[in-house]
Amino acid sequence: MNTVIAFILMFGLLVFIHEWGHLIFAKRAGMLAREFAIGFGPKVFAFTRNETVYTIRLLPIGGYVRVAGEDPEIIDLKPGHHVGLEFNEFGKVNKIIVNHKTKHPNARIIEIEEADLDHALQIKGYEVGEEEKLVFDVDSKAFFVMDERETQIAPYDRQFASKTVLQRAMQLFAGPMMNFVLAIFIFLILGIIQGVPVEEAQMGEVIADSPAAEAGLKEGDEIIQIEEDPISTWEEFHTIVSSSPNEELHMSVLRDGEEIALTVVPNEAEGVEGEESFGQIGVYKAYEKSILGTIPYGISQTYDTSKLILTNLGMLITGQLSIDALSGPVGIYDATDQIVQTGFTNFLLWTAMLSINLGIVNLVPLPALDGGRLLFVGIEAIRGKPVAPEKEGLFHFIGFALLMLLMIVVTWNDIQRLFL
Repeated sequence: MNTVIAFILMFGLLVFIHEWGHLIFAKRAGMLAREFAIGFGPKVFAFTRNETVYTIRLLPIGGYVRVAGEDPEIIDLKPGHHVGLEFNEFGKVNKIIVNHKTKHPNARIIEIEEADLDHALQIKGYEVGEEEKLVFDVDSKAFFVMDERETQIAPYDRQFASKTVLQRAMQLFAGPMMNFVLAIFIFLILGIIQGVPVEEAQMGEVIADSPAAEAGLKEGDEIIQIEEDPISTWEEFHTIVSSSPNEELHMSVLRDGEEIALTVVPNEAEGVEGEESFGQIGVYKAYEKSILGTIPYGISQTYDTSKLILTNLGMLITGQLSIDALSGPVGIYDATDQIVQTGFTNFLLWTAMLSINLGIVNLVPLPALDGGRLLFVGIEAIRGKPVAPEKEGLFHFIGFALLMLLMIVVTWNDIQRLFL
């Protein structure tokens, strides 16, 4: 049960932060955000606030922000259509009743001659049975009412395509950006909870009965030399130990201002999935409490993790890693189950890594992802005009289908690893 709760909270947080970035920048640019959704499929819960419908949907495989103009607009009023019009206190149309007009006895029934709800915001037509042509101004926040369901109209200046290249690019980039911001924030919390790792090769916890403990190393000791090599950082210390399994290492250790000599023989540990074995002596890096130090720590950890994920992504693209290295929701749930057992700080670290991963993957220029849509905005910026909506839509549709196929394959691989 703890794993289920942890997974739901983690998934909800990652998707919420990502989509919240899209939503905030859409609203800042003046776009009409029709829906903010967590999940896909049938609605489980919904409410409306400030023009946007907030929904939780059944399938936990992502989320989206639906902005006006990204899809074809709801209703196209053609000449000859009969609609009911209701008016606000300023005499402007605030409701356009498309059907079931008998349920709206106060509505004026109009036969449409011409309707412009993008720019002029006017409806021209005739009352049924009359010949006098009438012109009605439409409120910019008027609603279509179809099957008794209200949907706000979207004048062109509220649509995605009406905004500048920079505004659209920022709205698309904001989702991944917020995932990186979340990761930095989580690393800041970790820095406050457990401290910030020191730069020097200083010992933290020393594991009992380990080579380090048997050699006499203690928490707080600082390694300043190994053999003839001076040591100034943990990375230098770690590199030498890792490359020296079963070899005697003569170390100079600084303890309470006094330099002492110790000899350590690293154990040989097996590498993962065919990688070479390496040496380890059973010590953890030392941490220190530093509020100011948590800021550069959060940024550097996010940067280092991003580099690692990008390296693995490059290996996947070049075939150095197989598709079996990918995990879908099932694999992530299983990993979350294992990590939850190891403690809250490791769960926070896992959440930060997944947030960075989500941000990077969404920036890959693939169809239906933020990176794919950013690619089209970039092409528009270069050529001075947008790609035809039909071509871009087909590109994203085919890409989305392929991504769903990949998700099925990855999920099947996860299930095989776990149950077969």
